[in-house]
Amino acid sequence: MDFWELLLIAVGLSMDAFAVSICKGLGTRKVKPRHALLAGLWFGGFQFLMPVIGYLLGARFEALIQSIDHWIAFVLLAAIGAGMICEAFKEADELNDDYGAKTMLLLAVATSIDALAVGVTFAFLQAKLLPSAGLIGVTTFLLSGAGIYIGAAFGTRFKAASEIAGGVILILIGLKILLEHLGVLAL
Repeated sequence: MDFWELLLIAVGLSMDAFAVSICKGLGTRKVKPRHALLAGLWFGGFQFLMPVIGYLLGARFEALIQSIDHWIAFVLLAAIGAGMICEAFKEADELNDDYGAKTMLLLAVATSIDALAVGVTFAFLQAKLLPSAGLIGVTTFLLSGAGIYIGAAFGTRFKAASEIAGGVILILIGLKILLEHLGVLAL
């Protein structure tokens, strides 16, 4: 997996956190730098942690499913992407300006579950764990911080588009992995 593919995965995975950050920014009466920092740390931190956990789980079971790993990667990425696209068409969640640990923990876990599945995929693809998880975490940190300000400035106008874009990116990357392993695309 090259840098640009990994960056696309990082951006795709960041879209849930970005969309939630836009909503948090919309619901915050007076946005301060600490709001952007908190969102970035919570979301970026969990987007870093979850692929690490997924990788460790995937590496443990790699020998059992190595012959079908490309199918698993495709199914996981396609399912995550499709879920993100479906989420874009749901009604907006209730907005609030609570940045407390309980609220942010729940949001961070909810927006990073897909990164756990991607971590499993990384194990099957034998990707370099720390640089991969680090890029996902940093990308999410930056986009989440920006999302707070975008939400405060523009409202929910970009929420659905960002979730759709993230979902399409993940589906296309999953399809590319499958087609490469099937020999349809050159490695």
